[in-house]
This record gives sequence, structure tokens and C-alpha cells, in this order.
Amino acid sequence: MLENVHSPNDLKNLNIKQLEKLSEEIREKIISTVSENGGHLGSNLGIVETTVVLHKIFDFPKDKILFDVSHQCYTHKLLTDRFLNFGTLRKSDGISGFTNRFESEYDTVTSGHSGAALSAAIGIATAEKMKNSGAYTVAVIGDGSFSNGMVYEAMNNCSPDLKLIIILNDNEMSISSSVGSLAKHLSKIRTSGRYYRIKRNFQAVFSKIPFIGIKIVNFVRHIKNGIKRMFYKQPFFEPLGIKYFGPVDGNDIEKLSVVINEAKKKNACVLVHVKTKKGKGYKIAEENPEKFHSIGPFDVVTGEKKSIEETKSFSAMFGETLCEMAQKDERICAITSAMKDGTGLSEFSEKIKNRFFDVGIAEEHEITFASGLALSGLIPVCAVYSTFAQRMYDQLIHDVSLQKLHIVLALDRAGFVSCDGETHQGIFDCAMISNIPGAEIYSPENFYELKDCLEKALYGDGLDVVRYPKGAPAVYERTKFVKFDGFDVYNDGEGGTEVVFVTYGRITANVYEAAQMLINDGLKVCIIKLVKVYPVDFEKIKQYFEGAKFVCFVEEGIKSGGISEKISSCMQMNGVSVKTGIIAVNEAFPKHMNVKEFDEKYGFTPEQIHSFVLLSLR
Repeated sequence: MLENVHSPNDLKNLNIKQLEKLSEEIREKIISTVSENGGHLGSNLGIVETTVVLHKIFDFPKDKILFDVSHQCYTHKLLTDRFLNFGTLRKSDGISGFTNRFESEYDTVTSGHSGAALSAAIGIATAEKMKNSGAYTVAVIGDGSFSNGMVYEAMNNCSPDLKLIIILNDNEMSISSSVGSLAKHLSKIRTSGRYYRIKRNFQAVFSKIPFIGIKIVNFVRHIKNGIKRMFYKQPFFEPLGIKYFGPVDGNDIEKLSVVINEAKKKNACVLVHVKTKKGKGYKIAEENPEKFHSIGPFDVVTGEKKSIEETKSFSAMFGETLCEMAQKDERICAITSAMKDGTGLSEFSEKIKNRFFDVGIAEEHEITFASGLALSGLIPVCAVYSTFAQRMYDQLIHDVSLQKLHIVLALDRAGFVSCDGETHQGIFDCAMISNIPGAEIYSPENFYELKDCLEKALYGDGLDVVRYPKGAPAVYERTKFVKFDGFDVYNDGEGGTEVVFVTYGRITANVYEAAQMLINDGLKVCIIKLVKVYPVDFEKIKQYFEGAKFVCFVEEGIKSGGISEKISSCMQMNGVSVKTGIIAVNEAFPKHMNVKEFDEKYGFTPEQIHSFVLLSLR
């Protein structure tokens, strides 16, 4: 059936049994594709039926659907004419693993961060109301996103008369926990079509009775709501003007169809609480939801990763090192925003429970919470992916830098991040944070440097940042680098240096290979590998520029405002007259591809760096 679905219109005449069969096919397609390409599996398997029902009932793209984070949008993509291209998921020039408004008219927004969907949905629903279009807006939000403050800001600004349907996808925690068998029975009644028909008929009949009819309807509603509150902890949404429906089994197409249809008939702002199961339909994922939230290619039969060799990652080494240091110093605390496993803090959370804090998806709160710990004499370490640190900018300035407080920010996934696309690239952190007064940024390129940088950051002063890439360090000949305070130097012979490279982080391995090519061409080459990338002690490195013909900056980050531009500007202000060139990212939002493809696209391969230097020397 799935291969014949080209748009949501193809679902309109399907019955329940056919929709269930279609859901099975969708689940099989998602499992087979993610097993080859990697991606988000558990959340996508859990929300198959809910997405199918939404696409049957609503009229997309006239109606608009937004997925918060959008790592649960695979079913949506399969139902909106991307079945034939689904095998290219997360591959270069293929379809994105998230919604992307430039990929399809059915993707309302480009999304990869949590908590933003409801705000955008309220804006869209308000605009549709102003245009009197009659269109509905649907926002699908996971229960984890409800720990993000932006969701509550949005709900505070939500008008009751908007044609907005909020789908709360509850697949882990119970936000409106029910009590006892009677509560379950009431939920069962409310998810039947008969209940809603009786309710509508009652209101229609009694409201026509002169003088007392409306009073009777209101009185019965008051009694019903009172009984409901006795068994369901759900007074939160309705006082905000948001009608509450549920909880309902989000994997039961028949029950869910009844409730979604009723929510639609309200012509108002409604929250539908659906309960789904992460990894549904794939037993291994159901039993290991954390492992299969985001996973690389795996064997469908065993569930094991397909990678031949497991090497220790920067994330794992960071967690291991921080745990060792915290066991020696009781002031050290670890904080994460719902990324304990991804940032390598699982061991810390088990061994040092009283100093581990998971604040949920609340990066802004994470930093200000850390500032409170710092005010009390502790050393807070905030571990977060580089892309999510963008949310922390105000707090880093106002609550840390301005207060002259000391916290450590550990930025995982710095630089290019394979396959996740525009929303997840870690290329902005250096340009962004280097503008914050008092900030110091370290960019270790191997495990030894990671340990050394982390120790310096822990016992530093002010905002100390340690950034490192996804995966393991590159393997190449590092022994020829001479270590100095804050940087390492590789120098090919004494005197007469013609080409000087300035670089840092993962890309150093490529620069080293390019340098060997230039040396084979007969040129004398020097490499300055920054370990402390900001602030740079310019007085110590400027000696290496003397007599050089060309200084080449290679930076795996955004060019505008980056470390390369800062040093280049410093050279000009200090009268260092030498030709310079910068290899960095000019395009602000790199699309999804693997790291090797990133290097090729942006001129970071050893061959491209080699050619860039030769052309610049002409």
C-alpha cells in the first residue's frame, strides 16, 4: 500500500484495517532504512499510527503540521511523496532526517531543536485566523519538550479561539497520570464515538429549554469536570484556555481517530494527550529505547551496530575524565539538558549521583542554574552539544560573564556533524563565544589534550569552554609537534619558513597531510596548532610569521567572526605584513552529509588545502 501513497489525500477513503496495514508497512520501511543509514528510530516507530491518523483527518498542506524537534517525522515524509527517495535519508543530496521547509511544501518549518514548534504554530494559527482561511494548525510535541521553557511561554500566549491542535506525544513520562481502574474506565469511555454523540445530543436538547436549559448544561459540565479532576491530574491546560482530550492510546487508530475528530470539531485550541510506545513494533528497540533513540547503521536481526571497530570517542573520554576529577574534588558538578548518554555522563550519573543534574531540555535554565552553583563555591560543568549552546547566549553573558562567575562549558559535537544537517552543525561556537568578555576557549585535538584542557578549565577563572568533535581523534604523526603553553608547533627545518598554517581541532590531521605535500614540493612549512584558541597569545606566535610568504588559516567553523579572522585582524593591527588566506565555512548552514563529504565540499581535504596554498603563492 505504501508505495501507492503520494499525498495525504490517498488516505482519505481508507478504512481502519487498511490504515493499520499501512502502518505496518511504514514501520517496516523505517526499520529497514534506518538500519542502513542510521537515524532516529524509537521515536519514529512510536508515532506511526498517530501520524497516519493526522494525515487522514486533516488537509495538509492547506492545514499545517509542525513536529517539535522533528526527529519523529519519518512517517510524515513517507506519506508526503517521499517514499521513492526515502532510501536517501540523511545521505548527501538526499532527504533530511528532520523536517525541512525547502525540501517539501508539506514541511511547514525547518526544525531540529526542541521547544520551538508551539510558538511557531501559534503564530501560524493566528495568521490563518486573521486571513479567515479556516485552516487548522497541528503541533506535535513530545513529552520531553515540555521541560523546555519556550513551550510554557507559548502556552501563556495561546488564544483559546485559535484552530490549533496540540498533540502531546507522551512516550516516556506520564504528565497527566491516572489513578486506579475507575480512571482507566473513564478514559475508555471518553475515547468512544458513542460518548461524544451522547454528549452533543444532551447539550442540543437541554440548551433549548427556556430559561433553565443553559444552566442545566453548565451545571452538568461543572459536575463532570469536578469528577474528572478527581481522577486525572490535568487542571494545568484548561485554565490557560486550552481544552484537554485524553489520554488516548496513540497506537490505536480507531480510538485515536474518534478523539482527533472531536478535537477538530471544537474549532478551538485543543491539546490531545496521546500515549505511544518508543520503538513500537521492533522488540529490540522497545526494550532499549535509549540505545535506539538515535543510532547508526545496525543489524535488524540482532540490533547490534554494523561498525566493525568500536573506538573510544571524545564524549566517552570526557565523561570518564570528569568522573575521575570529580571523585578527587567534591566541588565539581555535572549538568546536562536531557543528553546524559550523548555527552558521556552516564558513568558520572551513577557514581556521583548527588552532584549530577539533568535539567531536561532547558539549556537556558542549565546555565543560570550553573551560575547559582558557582555563586555557592561549586565548579559546575555544563555538557551540551555545540548546536544547542546557541540557546545559552544571553545566560552566558548576563548570568555568568557579567557576574564574573566560573563555570565550565563542555561542547560536544563541535565542528562538522555528519548526517543530521543544517540544524546540528557545531560551527558557530567559536565565533559566538569568543565575543563574550572573559571567555576562554580550548579545542583539544586528542585525548591527552582533552584531559589537560579540562583540568585547566576546571581550575580557571570565568567562562571556560572545552570544545571537541564527534567521534575519535584522527591517527597521524603527532610526535613532531613541540608543545608550548596554549599551542603546539610543527616546524620543517630552521629558518626561511615559507608557509605557515594556523589551525586547531580535528582538521589539524588534514593540515598535517597538506604540509607533507608542500614539503615534497620543496617548500618549508610550519604548523601552529592552537589548543587554547581564544584568547590567543599573539606575542608568542607572531615570531613564526616573520619572513613567511604566506600564512594559511584553516578553521572548521564559520569564517565570519571566527578565530582566523580575529588573528588575521591582530596581524594587521600589529604591523605583521604577510599575505594571508582563510579556509573556513562561508555558507552558514551546511546540509546533511558525512564528514568526508563536508571536507570535500568546503575545501578541507589535504589535496584542496595543498592546492589553495600553491595558488596563493603565485
